[in-house]
Amino acid sequence: MSNSSCDAHPWRVDESSFSWDGPGIAESVFALANGYVGVRGTLDEAQPSLSPGTFMAGVYECHPLSYPEESYGYPEHGQAIIGVADGTAIRLQVNGVPLDIRETPPEYHERTLDLRSGTLRRETQWVTPAGQRMRLVSTRLVSLTQRSVTAIRYEIEAVDYAVHAVIRSDLVVNGTALRVDNADPRVAHALEQPFRSWFGRCHETGGLLVHSTRGSLIGVAAAVDHDVHIPEGGHISTHGDDDQVITTVVADLRPGEKVGFTKYLCHVRSSDDDPADLEAQVLAALDGARERGWEGLTADQQSFLDRFWDGADVEVGGDAELQLAIRFNLFQVLQASACLSRAPIGAKALTGSGYSGHTFWDIEGFVAPTLTLLYPEGAAHLLRWRASTLETARERAEVLGVKGASFAWRTINGHEASAYWPASSAAVHLNATIALAFNFYALATGTTLTAINGFDVLIETARMWASTVHQDDDGLFHLFGVTGPDEYTGVVDDNVFTNLMAQRNLKAAAAACEAYPQHAERFDVSPLEIGTWRGMADSVYVPYDASLGIHPANERFTTYREWDFATDPGAYPVQEHAHYVKIYRRQVIKQADLVLALWWCFDAFTATQTARNFSYYEQRTVRDSSLSATAQSVVAARVGHLDLALSYLRETAFIDLRDVEGNSHQGVHLAACSGSWLALVSGLGGLRADDEQLHLAPRLPDKLHRIAFRLRWRGQRIGVDTTRSGTTVRLLDEGGQKVPIWIDGTLRVLTATHPVTSPLIVPHPTTEPPRQPPGREPRD
Repeated sequence: MSNSSCDAHPWRVDESSFSWDGPGIAESVFALANGYVGVRGTLDEAQPSLSPGTFMAGVYECHPLSYPEESYGYPEHGQAIIGVADGTAIRLQVNGVPLDIRETPPEYHERTLDLRSGTLRRETQWVTPAGQRMRLVSTRLVSLTQRSVTAIRYEIEAVDYAVHAVIRSDLVVNGTALRVDNADPRVAHALEQPFRSWFGRCHETGGLLVHSTRGSLIGVAAAVDHDVHIPEGGHISTHGDDDQVITTVVADLRPGEKVGFTKYLCHVRSSDDDPADLEAQVLAALDGARERGWEGLTADQQSFLDRFWDGADVEVGGDAELQLAIRFNLFQVLQASACLSRAPIGAKALTGSGYSGHTFWDIEGFVAPTLTLLYPEGAAHLLRWRASTLETARERAEVLGVKGASFAWRTINGHEASAYWPASSAAVHLNATIALAFNFYALATGTTLTAINGFDVLIETARMWASTVHQDDDGLFHLFGVTGPDEYTGVVDDNVFTNLMAQRNLKAAAAACEAYPQHAERFDVSPLEIGTWRGMADSVYVPYDASLGIHPANERFTTYREWDFATDPGAYPVQEHAHYVKIYRRQVIKQADLVLALWWCFDAFTATQTARNFSYYEQRTVRDSSLSATAQSVVAARVGHLDLALSYLRETAFIDLRDVEGNSHQGVHLAACSGSWLALVSGLGGLRADDEQLHLAPRLPDKLHRIAFRLRWRGQRIGVDTTRSGTTVRLLDEGGQKVPIWIDGTLRVLTATHPVTSPLIVPHPTTEPPRQPPGREPRD
């Protein structure tokens, strides 16, 4: 798709509109999920494919972690998401010749992801080697209302000649080949055949399989059934064993005749229930799916998505592609959370096995706020899972020699799974990001911290900070030996982002104790401890280079040698062309760090400081991380560089649809998907929450003539619509309560009967448009 195209369908992602290199990207883009189970977007016939699979949140296998030198506190076991029983493959033979689009290029082939119906539709027409024209239509969904259910409607038609058709429909365990970047043979041994069978059963139209992982001991049951429509003389049969259920449909078709079925797949998981219980659960789910039927499931899907888009839609006047991309990204965020239950959201959600399925701090940093404002039920499930790992975080804090709790940098089960401590255990800022996600949820939804177990998290993270800081002779508090968001600057003193986030964590914990004194008493939090937190927060050291008029990302960062971009301007990612010993000693930034602080900790900087800081770090940030463009877009908008803000917004919005990072075959970049919405509403919309009230500062780049978005604030839907004529803000629910809202510094009161309006302000930047490192201009 070109930047100038204006014919993008507003709600559909068509495969023919993109030039993807190989099948892997389509498998990620067309993946369907609901936060409980997810299927890769492979072709029905399974080939050609890169990495097919069905995944379940929280289903993983353990594997050894090896170190050339052992040391105290290193994690002993890694964790990796594994494919569960996969039922997406439906293989077709016509007169003995299998359907394979590599051997028989189709006359017509299209796959479409419909963001309003939540379905993936495929239509293919081809001519067999013997000259018979065939048509295949299939539609796939993963239910957003029944968490265990996947359904596929599959139909073939003999267009012009009689044919003999054989359709084989699979449900197979241990058939997902994971691509693990680890040469240790013990890892391959643990992950190649991760499931052992408890039992399997078949009947005429389907069957079930019950398995358990060998190491992590997670039970998984999968069941399949087919509702077949078949011409007279055709027949159906099923056979299988402990690892597979194979249903075969055979039919002779006259010209114009069709054969097909609706395939119902169900999955359940548990670490506690016995095999018989899992069998009962999966069969009950299958009964529910069959009772609703295909029409009922698609109607439920449409209804669910109608409700979601009523509170989450975005419109971008002047850039139809960008509008579609952000809608696609929001669909991915919803897919990651709709039926989330007692499990994390991974960096790739359930769209692929990238990052081994681990969750990271950016889920709480980018995804949780987006869900809080658009689908708070999903945010609540995510945060409750994180709170459930608190005891493990307490144990990790003890290992690290601090009090309170220290959460895992990368994990599936709550235990640390990173073997590289400088970019994990040293990155303690994640604890503040997690704690403040709970705080923001309570603020934005109006619910109590205790409802999501957030009080416990705030207290224990505050205690971690209080036992980590060092007070110098000047009375200021420092954090030594930490790594900020920028992984090219590791194990430093007084990273500004970390210090400011710790400050907010301490203040939020103190405020929570004062708001919930009975809970503070239960945790033995005394008034003295609360006062200590506030005193530390008020005296956190924030480095500042007066000679340059900017904040160094960490103490003495501005004295590091500059990176020589001129010698090899195409040497990106930097980490693949230089040793970390060299990288750590240079002013080269992988991803927004100080710039992220300008966004998340905006009130710690004056407008002049923000503009100068942004200009300085823009010239040194190479964006070797998909997380960076979001923060750079937001801050560019806030300092008035609207064209640059739009360019970065487009880069993050198309992260997967255009495979910007070159690795979307591993799964979508969920934090960047959230980031595209945040860049729109927090950047161009100027949205922020301050003093428990909403603030807006809408801006329009020259290339756009309108932006409109919706969100939920304390149970009410709010619509924001900005054009050249100004901004109008409405309450979208009848009978809603009054909402105070600030627009460009003016307090207004929003009611259901009286929307508020404000003129559009055209910013006048105080700095010249900043330069980027050579070859690192926005990829929009």
